[in-house]
Amino acid sequence: MPGKVSILVADDEESLRLVLQTVLEKAGYDVDVVDNGLDAVNKVRETSYDVVLLDVRMPQMDGLQAFYQMQGFAPELPVILMTAFGSAQIAVEAMKSGAFDYITKPFDVDEVKILVGRALHMRSLAREVEYLKREVKTLSQEAVGPYQLIGESSRVQDVYKSIGRVANSKATVLLTGESGTGKGLVAKTIHYSSERWQKPFIQVNCGAIPYGLLESEIFGHERGAFTGAVSQKPGKFELAEGGTIFLDEISEMDLALQVKLLRVLQERQFERVGGTKTFSVNVRVIAASNLDLLAETGENRFRSDLYYRLNVISIHMPSLRERGDDIALLAEYFLARFAAETGRVGMIFSPEVLEIFKRYAWPGNVRELENAVEHAVTMSNSRVILPEHLPLNTFGEEVVEHHAVTSTGFRPLREVLAEVEKGHITEALKLTKGNRAHAAKLLQISRRGLIYKIQEYGLD
Repeated sequence: MPGKVSILVADDEESLRLVLQTVLEKAGYDVDVVDNGLDAVNKVRETSYDVVLLDVRMPQMDGLQAFYQMQGFAPELPVILMTAFGSAQIAVEAMKSGAFDYITKPFDVDEVKILVGRALHMRSLAREVEYLKREVKTLSQEAVGPYQLIGESSRVQDVYKSIGRVANSKATVLLTGESGTGKGLVAKTIHYSSERWQKPFIQVNCGAIPYGLLESEIFGHERGAFTGAVSQKPGKFELAEGGTIFLDEISEMDLALQVKLLRVLQERQFERVGGTKTFSVNVRVIAASNLDLLAETGENRFRSDLYYRLNVISIHMPSLRERGDDIALLAEYFLARFAAETGRVGMIFSPEVLEIFKRYAWPGNVRELENAVEHAVTMSNSRVILPEHLPLNTFGEEVVEHHAVTSTGFRPLREVLAEVEKGHITEALKLTKGNRAHAAKLLQISRRGLIYKIQEYGLD
């Protein structure tokens, strides 16, 4: 039985309103009914509904007009359009602008219940993702630093959800993904989202410390334990007591040390190098690797028992090339940050630069993008980031191609298309009387994308 949720039905046919109200109330929903689009819009303004059923043809204001108005102030609200046979194309166009679905009259009431169920499921998932993203964003910026998880793609939303689910558990977490994807940031976010957030977060890069010193770094040593050990030194596990230790590039740890780490995971105990005293620890372990550790176990380069101890919870960080529109989102985030740091607020990317970013494969992932933007801000002497400001060792051919095209005197296609785009956006804004959410739906682009275009073309 579905939970108690609120549904609005808008249809000028009294018998159909009554049928839908009866069926949906029997299914356990609270149902309000109106007979025209204007009342539907006013109801949505006044009441928080979970789903709206809108007839396309109604007096005073038709369903499509009502839908577009609702999109302006309740863009996340699932709207199901009801349309007579033969006018379904209108509803299809509305779906392209953000309607959840449509149903053609006459219809079976079971179809309606199925569609409402799907809309509620979608609404629930959207709310869960937004909740988890808010939880992540409420972390102490002082603790996490100037970096934060940025992204709206489905792959990154999966990461948000995983963080929310594992944060307050005691389970060991294994982070996988290519170098530069942000595994360290995910580890930090898990820690500062957890009940351990006031305790230490200690990071150890296993690949940056020589084999002979890594054991001492992790477990500490006693005075005289080896040449150069002139004093007693606590290890990272001791320093992380009550908090989290993040073992980055754990595949670089030698097999002998892996045995000792396994013991800590199993027994929560260890000894310092050269010592006999046993220490008990309460530390959460998060490990990360850019290699396939399971394949490494097959090559006897990583212990299988340690792998399974680490891989209680696995979170995969997608590569930047798998994240679609997140590339522009991240680039703009880094641009705003570096521009603010250099006192040059208000910098923007030219369309050519964004196109180069979109085509590039980003083998270095987010780290490479961050470096490229910092380089561009440093090299630019204007408000606009142009292709020639990008690092030549990374984008050399693209920059050379850009200069070759623009030096002929013939207008590049991108300039002509930009003029057409600017005009089309202007018309959409006029048509919607400046309502950006509605205009974005008409243009079939994201609201964030529209805002960027408005700034880029000076349409404010």
